[in-house]
Amino acid sequence: MRYLLSSIAALALSTGLAQAQAQTDVPDNLEKLSAFQTTGVTDFTFVEQGGDYAEGIKKNLERIKMPPGFKIELYAVVPDARHMAVGPQGIVTFVGTRKDKVWSVTDRNKDRVADEVKDFAPSLRFSIPNGPCFSKDGFLYIAEQNRVLLFPAAEFFYESPDVAAFNLVKQGDLIPPEEESFNHTARVCKIGPDGKIYISLGQPFNVAPPEKLDLYSKVGIGGMIRMNLDGTGREVYTYGIRNSVGHDFHPVTGELWFTDNQVDGMGDDIPPGELNRQTAMGQNFGHPWYGGGDVRTNEYAGQEVPVDVVMPAVEMVAHAADLGMTFYTGNMFPEKYKNAIFSAQHGSWNRTTPVGARVMVTFIDDEGNATSEPFAEGWIDENGEYLGRPVDVAQLRDGSILVSDDLAGALYRISYEGN
Repeated sequence: MRYLLSSIAALALSTGLAQAQAQTDVPDNLEKLSAFQTTGVTDFTFVEQGGDYAEGIKKNLERIKMPPGFKIELYAVVPDARHMAVGPQGIVTFVGTRKDKVWSVTDRNKDRVADEVKDFAPSLRFSIPNGPCFSKDGFLYIAEQNRVLLFPAAEFFYESPDVAAFNLVKQGDLIPPEEESFNHTARVCKIGPDGKIYISLGQPFNVAPPEKLDLYSKVGIGGMIRMNLDGTGREVYTYGIRNSVGHDFHPVTGELWFTDNQVDGMGDDIPPGELNRQTAMGQNFGHPWYGGGDVRTNEYAGQEVPVDVVMPAVEMVAHAADLGMTFYTGNMFPEKYKNAIFSAQHGSWNRTTPVGARVMVTFIDDEGNATSEPFAEGWIDENGEYLGRPVDVAQLRDGSILVSDDLAGALYRISYEGN
């Protein structure tokens, strides 16, 4: 224990993270945790895993249709479950929310059903901690509305209310504070094959206004930024995104793929949602001149587009709200799913007839051409009511996948048992 603590402290000092904690405006208990001091917080919030509520979710899962041989089960009851990060050791899965909680989900007896769900780092005051992600060596990053936190040994410390925690990007430095919004503020992060952290920064408008474009381009709002894992070397990697809430890297090519949500208010059937493929730094994906696919926005109609635009790799059904995604690298599923993308469609919020609320699978050929089809669906009932709204997909070590649902407040596990 003493060796582990001293090693983490040395790492923090060597990367300059400890120095960042000298900021006097660090909120709540972050300064204490960064100095490995106790906070006095002792209580966890535990989530009941059984009972009538869980049984109701299981009943709804009987409606879900998937290809033959696949099975879906309730893995955990997790309130407001959003994006997930599975620990490299397979001990715990961390689940973000758009509220003020991060949940730790543990399957202690490895029966593929969670035994315990409790809040992570309860002494910290989180603000929209939607996006957790892990580095391969076990460092947990959590992207909040306007801060990025680093937990060097989350799988070790999560059993205690006090955890080693540091600023990667301190409060107010991810975006200018005056640009904070209630809209499109759910951040997502992933570690790229280059060892850098990539963070999406959705812009807050339906269509970004002209007077904001220079600032947003400079900061990376309406795009994606990347930086070194010590917080240095920040740069804008992607431009022209409206609101991306899911990205991952192709296991073979290393290329960045991401979802993007299209402009609202143009009708039920346009513009399409997007699944994008990025092949080089600095590419632009069209917002605000395009609302989705090649559909021009009303606000910029007739204007010359001043940038070269990369069109989507796949156009998804309009307003299905494509969110979290992951490349499948496991060995449980049939071979055709190897290196395919599993992605979540959250479901439309204002379409006349609801669409989405399902898990999609996208197959990519050797030339990078992609085709998408439904994989798991049935969370919209015959009355047009949502029984669940999938948010993210993550892979467990055994090759099964988890799907989060922030409406039902649950994680589902999809496994393959053969025909």
